[in-house]
Amino acid sequence: MAERPVSQISGPILPAPNTPLPGDAPSLPFGGPRASFLDTEPTTPRLDSPAQLNANDSSVLLENKPEHPAGDQEGVVQAPAKSKNRRGLILFASAATFIIVVLVVILPVYFTVIKPKRHSSAHANDAGGLNGPQQTGTSFSSPAQPSATTTAPSTSGGDGSTVRASDGTTFTYQNAFGGIWVADPDDPYNNNAYPNSWTPPLNQSWDYAKNRINGVNLGGWFVLEPFISPELFQRYPGARDEWSLSLAMAADPANGGLGQIEDHYKTFITEQDIANIAGAGLNWVRLPIPYWAVDVYEGEPFLAKTSWKYILQALQWCRKYGLRVNLDLHTIPGSQNAFNHSGKLGQVNFLLGVMGVANAQRAMNYIRIITEFISQPEWQNVVTMFGIMNEPLVSQIGQTALRGFYVEAYKMIRNITGVGEGKGPFMSIHDGFQGFDAWTDFLNPGADRLALDQHPYFAFSGGPATAPIDTGTGSNAGGTWPQAACDRWASVYNSTRNTYGVVVAGEWSNGFNDCGLFLRGVGGQASYGGNCDIWQDSSHWSAGTKAGLLRFSSASMDALRDWFFWTWKIGNSTAGHVESPLWSYKLGLEGGWIPRDPRTAIGVCGPPDGPIFDDSFDAWVTGGAGAGNLRPAQTEPYPFPPTALADAPAPVSLLPVYTPTGAISTLPPPTFTDTKGNAIVSGNGWFNPQDNIPAPTPIADCTYPDPWDAVMVPVPPLCTGAPDNLAAQITPPPQ
Repeated sequence: MAERPVSQISGPILPAPNTPLPGDAPSLPFGGPRASFLDTEPTTPRLDSPAQLNANDSSVLLENKPEHPAGDQEGVVQAPAKSKNRRGLILFASAATFIIVVLVVILPVYFTVIKPKRHSSAHANDAGGLNGPQQTGTSFSSPAQPSATTTAPSTSGGDGSTVRASDGTTFTYQNAFGGIWVADPDDPYNNNAYPNSWTPPLNQSWDYAKNRINGVNLGGWFVLEPFISPELFQRYPGARDEWSLSLAMAADPANGGLGQIEDHYKTFITEQDIANIAGAGLNWVRLPIPYWAVDVYEGEPFLAKTSWKYILQALQWCRKYGLRVNLDLHTIPGSQNAFNHSGKLGQVNFLLGVMGVANAQRAMNYIRIITEFISQPEWQNVVTMFGIMNEPLVSQIGQTALRGFYVEAYKMIRNITGVGEGKGPFMSIHDGFQGFDAWTDFLNPGADRLALDQHPYFAFSGGPATAPIDTGTGSNAGGTWPQAACDRWASVYNSTRNTYGVVVAGEWSNGFNDCGLFLRGVGGQASYGGNCDIWQDSSHWSAGTKAGLLRFSSASMDALRDWFFWTWKIGNSTAGHVESPLWSYKLGLEGGWIPRDPRTAIGVCGPPDGPIFDDSFDAWVTGGAGAGNLRPAQTEPYPFPPTALADAPAPVSLLPVYTPTGAISTLPPPTFTDTKGNAIVSGNGWFNPQDNIPAPTPIADCTYPDPWDAVMVPVPPLCTGAPDNLAAQITPPPQ
């Protein structure tokens, strides 16, 4: 996430099952606290002001309980004169009591346990896309299985309960906000969990107009960045991005070679991190993933087809703790922005230069493969949003070219999933650092479940940021910075929700300045204007500094409303501590400069100057009436591939492309083992069996230029053809 530009408000067969993803150990009957929305009448307390919040308020856990009439007491004689009427009353009361017991006890058990289990079992017997593509080259070994235990742990629990993690260890779940975790080895796709009392469980719909997204990124886990995992890069001083780090590691087998990256996958984020995210009052995560989780092309040094099993495990952990996932495709072949977090630092080759179209073909196919997987019924309630590309650099690519790609991706995704609420994920597009105003007319109105993403940062404004944030611990804490966050973001986010629809701040941080080890890249220089040393070691921060940062983060949360902090965790450097502390939510919670309850941020900014979002969207925005009704004028100006590309020495028709004759590398599902030792395999990674178009692959007689370094290079012969148009060839599923 470093070195960013200024934000402008910134014949196919069924795939073979793969090796198991670890499930949880055998367990006791379902139990634990129940959220208010599982009752007939909601009891969630209304938040009238931040001051009313109490993290330990037991009212969020109240359940409706029947009042049982007292039974006959021993030794009490009934009066015979009224025996007939009394017998009738007793019979009536007994029947009423029986009905109440059925309604209050049996039905909740049925709807929260039995019915979901039957529903999940039906999915487990569904072969998925029977006519889907063949899985190629994606087999993997399972992460560590839990050890055997003689004591069966619970399948669910709330605050204070003991959790058996997927690696066999145990820990105490700490969640003062009424959330419950659920992990049933006999029903691994159970979606009953919820992270807190005000968030609906995964088996209920998310209301994008009324529910607030309070989320955090899991950055640096599957896409390595120097400032998030500095110690890895400090081992290899010449490494500046994952490309160069991978080359250096591969040349160092004595110290683990590329296996060091898999070790990072195993250890950087743990199940307890996910549990702690739920316990922090958060309800979503944004999970950046690389395209090399699917495959790589010749010459790309990345650790290929390895992270997927850990990504699956991450998704299953999120299911266990009731966290919804915004899955973010963070890297694109050839690089979409030339930043280190795109995979390789240096040059944009996506929709730009000689290999711009070919790289776009690959990117479209990866988006397709991921969409097919997450649209399966086993995953659609967990992965409810899909960010198809992180931070494309529109200033180089051009808005017309990027819009053409977005339109094609939108058509392809909806042809895979169908149109309407519950049919595949929300599709999220980034504003390319152009600001919301550049996009408010894009596929608007009519696009089915399309969200607009922006990454608002103060840190990369390019100028000094020396205004004091330590102004004491009183009402003026934070100096000018909290009000600056309110002024910059509250009004524009409110007005864009009114004019466009769902908008999210996919990344933001406490970085009011750009201090931090490797934040500007390895060897980069901060523009802060002061001494960065103090901002790279939080152990020296004063109470006033922490109070100021707390006020600044609260103002940012209130102004943005639906947000994902970047990022949950920053790893230690070789100095033994975090050297980019402004960017760690986890460290901020521990140190007291991040709110322990994000609801306390509501109202910090007060009413914005300008329109206020009224907590409602037109029906089409969220997949209701009118969704998918686009006019030709909204799409025809943006063809794919584009009619012209920047930094290409020839017309698009003469540029290299890939031919659609390759085998599709599908993403394999996990295999779970139930308490009787039976394997549970559900789905095959492919939602729409009518999508069987071959994958793009190199033309046999073409000598392609380096797809990561192809700006204004000579155009090779024998490489042209008609690029595949995936969207037009995919038949949507029956409505």
